[in-house]
Amino acid sequence: MEKDNIAVGLDIGTTKIVAMIGKKNEYGKLEILGIGKSKSLGVARGVVNNITQTIQSIQQAILEAETNSGYKIKDVVVGIAGQHIRSIQHTDYISRNNPEEVIGENDIQLLIDQVNKLAMLPGEEIIHVLPQEFKIDGQSEIKEPIGMYGGRLESSFHVVVGQASSIRNVGRCIQSSGIELSGLTLEPLASADAVLSQEEKEAGVALIDIGGGTTDLAIFKDGIIRHTAVIPFGGNVITEDIKEGCSIIEKQAELLKIKFGSAWPGENKDNEIVSIPGLRGREPKEISLKNLSKIIHARVVEIIEQVFAEIKAYGHEDPRKKLIAGIVLTGGGAQLKHIKQLVEYITGMDTRIGYPNEHLAGNSSEEISSPLFATAVGLVMNSIENSTQSAVRMEVVNEQPRVVYRNVPPVTQQRYEVEESYIEREEAVEQSREVRSNAAVEESTETKIRRSFFDRYVDKIKDFLDNAE
Repeated sequence: MEKDNIAVGLDIGTTKIVAMIGKKNEYGKLEILGIGKSKSLGVARGVVNNITQTIQSIQQAILEAETNSGYKIKDVVVGIAGQHIRSIQHTDYISRNNPEEVIGENDIQLLIDQVNKLAMLPGEEIIHVLPQEFKIDGQSEIKEPIGMYGGRLESSFHVVVGQASSIRNVGRCIQSSGIELSGLTLEPLASADAVLSQEEKEAGVALIDIGGGTTDLAIFKDGIIRHTAVIPFGGNVITEDIKEGCSIIEKQAELLKIKFGSAWPGENKDNEIVSIPGLRGREPKEISLKNLSKIIHARVVEIIEQVFAEIKAYGHEDPRKKLIAGIVLTGGGAQLKHIKQLVEYITGMDTRIGYPNEHLAGNSSEEISSPLFATAVGLVMNSIENSTQSAVRMEVVNEQPRVVYRNVPPVTQQRYEVEESYIEREEAVEQSREVRSNAAVEESTETKIRRSFFDRYVDKIKDFLDNAE
């Protein structure tokens, strides 16, 4: 089995922590080798608030994934979410010294570095710098500037910002769990990779990921990320409302929501009643399903209206920004009965439930293709994408790991593995640079920039954690 194609995603959610191990099969589909789940303790609204409990939950999920797959996990790509996340639109430019030379990766990187120096609010750091459209000497709507001539290179950017302390706390939990952090990805972006098609991203689509603690929004148009937001409400507040409204314990409220809950009160008749066992010999409690649906409906409407306000803030009513593909719902909250109909009613936009099965191999279990695991599947896909630049350090239990050169693109990687006995590392790196420059047109600028930036950002977090010892 090829170990260099294997990747691990870790979804640290408010209600659950999921570790997923996967690899691409010969058809380019994602084959899940193992999955580990644990109850998330120490995370509230996507933010770590108890380091010790979070470490224990991560270790439990990792151990289960390792047991199921037979692999030892060395490093992971982790999803970042939480109410501290915000996004801004920014436009910047550079004036090139020699307009007679074609624009290269260095020019793009220079522009990116300039955006990374933006002044943020105290305690905030830039997580993602995502280029949107470029402009060269006034010529706009350029998606791939590499190889073109020009003196002034300008671009609009989608900049995602978060609290530095929250991000470092996640890094500390990963490091203390005995694994390395190989990458960070904004969770709405990971979910989008798992459930959205390229056609939807081109046409214009809003992805709503309803999790336990937060509801994440990502808007795409013309194949480019245009807007992201994190709403600090999710499935947990619905459970809390049921608990308070029906005077029952949280465990019973969660079961009621999953088994009998509906976002549309008109579906239930007045005489539909469910009986809940009483505590410690007390009488059973009878709850009307119509009342249950009214409680759920009120809270879901509030969540959807807040998300819709963000969609309006993006400007979807502008004909040029219209979201033709409508809305895609994913995450655990998307499994609530009749939520699709309610979202369509509130927003007036076409809606579908997003399943990650489009990218999964045909033999994947029904559980994995649930909206519940959309983020985890997206993180594994992201990790595989990153591993084309840097091999994921995995080893099969009881087997010696194979030597793989770091920073060697897939085109040359097989050759080096065959000839590694007589090719010097320096020569390999030099040739890989040539291949990268030849393949520059094939690989999108956005992907390259995202990778190089994340390499530096993850290194920065590692340095911070090492110095904090």
